[in-house]
Amino acid sequence: MLKNYLKIAFRNLWKHKVFSFINIMGLTVGMSACFLIFLYVNFELSYDAFNSKADRIYRLVTDIKTPSETINTGVTSWAFAPSMKNDLPEVDAFTRVSGGSFLVRKGDVKFQEEKTVFADSSLFRVFDFKLIKGNPATALKDQLSLVFTEKAAKKYFGDADPIGQTLLLSGEGFPAIVTGIMKDIPENSQIKGDMFVSMSTLTQKFNKGLDEQWGNFGATTYLLLKPGTTGKALEKKLPEFLKNRAGKLMNELNMHYTLFLEPLRDVHLLSTRGSDEAGSMNNVYIFSVVAVFILLIACINFVNLTTARSVERAKEVGIRKVVGAPKWLIARQFISESILLCLIAFVFAIVLSAVLLPLFNNLSGKIISDGMLDNLPFVLGLLVASIVIGILAGIYPALVLSSFEPVVVLKGRFTTSFKGALLRKGLVAVQFAISIALIIATIVVYTQMDFMRNRDLGFSKDQMLIINSEGDPKKEAFKESLASLSGVKSTATSSSVPGSGNPGAYSEIENKSGDMQIANLDLYFVDFDYIPQFKLKMAAGRPFSREFGTDTTQAMVINEAAVKLFGYSSPEQAIGRRFKQWGREGKIVGVIKDFHFRALQEVIKPLTMRIEPRNTDLVSVKIDGGNIQGTIAAIESKWKSILPDRPFSYYFMDEFFDRQYRSEERFEKLFFNFAILAIFISCLGLLGLASYSTMQRTKEIGVRKVMGASIGSIVGLLSRDFLKLVLIAFVIASPVAYYGMYKWLQNFAYRTDIHWWIFLVAAFLSVAIAFITVSFQSIKAALMNPVKSLRSE
Repeated sequence: MLKNYLKIAFRNLWKHKVFSFINIMGLTVGMSACFLIFLYVNFELSYDAFNSKADRIYRLVTDIKTPSETINTGVTSWAFAPSMKNDLPEVDAFTRVSGGSFLVRKGDVKFQEEKTVFADSSLFRVFDFKLIKGNPATALKDQLSLVFTEKAAKKYFGDADPIGQTLLLSGEGFPAIVTGIMKDIPENSQIKGDMFVSMSTLTQKFNKGLDEQWGNFGATTYLLLKPGTTGKALEKKLPEFLKNRAGKLMNELNMHYTLFLEPLRDVHLLSTRGSDEAGSMNNVYIFSVVAVFILLIACINFVNLTTARSVERAKEVGIRKVVGAPKWLIARQFISESILLCLIAFVFAIVLSAVLLPLFNNLSGKIISDGMLDNLPFVLGLLVASIVIGILAGIYPALVLSSFEPVVVLKGRFTTSFKGALLRKGLVAVQFAISIALIIATIVVYTQMDFMRNRDLGFSKDQMLIINSEGDPKKEAFKESLASLSGVKSTATSSSVPGSGNPGAYSEIENKSGDMQIANLDLYFVDFDYIPQFKLKMAAGRPFSREFGTDTTQAMVINEAAVKLFGYSSPEQAIGRRFKQWGREGKIVGVIKDFHFRALQEVIKPLTMRIEPRNTDLVSVKIDGGNIQGTIAAIESKWKSILPDRPFSYYFMDEFFDRQYRSEERFEKLFFNFAILAIFISCLGLLGLASYSTMQRTKEIGVRKVMGASIGSIVGLLSRDFLKLVLIAFVIASPVAYYGMYKWLQNFAYRTDIHWWIFLVAAFLSVAIAFITVSFQSIKAALMNPVKSLRSE
């Protein structure tokens, strides 16, 4: 019986090659897209799942309440975790991590290790980072202990054993010993680094006493709770812990802390406090819906094309029933054909997915998967899904075909029913409603990204070269040496540039009422050239000037957001007001206009600037665009002559700032590509139905041509019904797409509007795509010789 089913199925597939190709192609593309999206969604949902104790690991986060605002931050004070381990029995272990950058030297080999992580010795107890060599309990215990990943270790030692080897850290050349080699960190990990340095190096050598600083925030803290302890239960004890340990300090500073515990598995997608590996649950939901939509469109194609061909197989069904075949047996035959077609599509989908996987990894910006062999459970899942799709998508056509009355069909008087035609039209409308919604969404995503790329940021970033001196004492000499280069327009030094991040500083600034108002404000340390270098505009007062000797110790410049925070109705009112910040006191001498020193996803926050030459590690160089490579070579030559022990590296300001939008740009590219796939599958189905409709009306077309109908009128006749369906789909899709994209845009502090012309463009594109698809068959039919048309049976 099975052999007979397969034989009939293959005969029908071969007999109707065009329809079989369209069905298989649609299902193949739909399954491939769904499979790749599923890999992406699974990857995003699996962050930190490799940790065996993930259900007991929590990130400790803080709310800092000042008289001016409440700051929701993902970091903690350096003193919190060690004290919690001593005071709270629920805490099994803790580890703090903090990013850094080190100059590392081994003989003539030197690298600036940008992906350096300071970590407590308990790192390997809390997280499942596997050490290939070294003792996980002691590898990060002593000062100046280093642990490298496999990949990073090869840079310095090749195939030699690194354990016990000495490297020199920073410009001072501190001798550090390699105590461990760990497996390369999984891609889906919150903590990533190439070199791990013992936390005691930071807290006891570089910044002695840091462990006792309750008001110094900068550590990302993870707690491992004892079995049976929940985060919610421990959270209830944290207010009393803070009161006992830091109550006096909080009252003195008038800053009050509230601690919360975030489950490790929630940090990547659900936390609103940010992280180096922050993702978006909204994007996961969106791509999941898109995957379902694409697969739904492919299934609709199958149902439509199969039921549309029901007339051709009516006589076959009639004969089978006459010779005694029961209805269930006929239905099983057609369901078997449906499953076979889906299995063929499954094989092609696996091949296509394997080919597209490297491109998909590149588009997503992550190594979602190294190959299909790494995803055998998912491949098996797709196989099961293809069988289920075959059964579900084949049930309706099977029931329709098996219900034919043999007396009617064998007399040749059978035609497709009105209900069947109505169902096919409804399914086509659903297909194109989904496609139109994706077109509208794609245009909105593009306009938002274009808005972000082209918005006036309030500062100059073009042709700006940024070089990190890492605090080298010769940085000022290097900066001054660049003035003699013809390709250099200007230079400046600072602690931060827009997009690079900046510290928060405990500040007291005189408000409108004359009181000293406490706030935690972003702080830039700059030199006298910084404000003109970046073309920041003054709203009131003056910029820093060498003509005023007190500017190096007693002057501050703030932005307009800070003016509003302290209650002033105009920037001029803030000039001359007092400030206290990190041991400095003085007056506000200028107010700069707001500029976007953070990404456009965030509102512009209050910012302060002070002259502080010792903390200005970044050298920004404005260069001429005429001979960029020649200018960079000249700058590098100066660097090597003045700072020969440090590797020369740089980045361009515009590229660096735009990195903040990489996740949105990747979302844009992925969304665009999947929208194209959905439209392609819809067009395949429309092409198949148009082909079938044209074939059914062959004689009608011949008669019309004999009666003098023009090619244009015939094309219009054959296209009209389909275009009506597309317009109905547009009416359905527009409000749904508007609502969905309105919600998506709420994630951006600065966003574009959903303009009326977006819907006009979407309507035009959808009609044009449908018309071109249908016209391919319509024109072919209109050009057919009417003699052949009228002679056809």
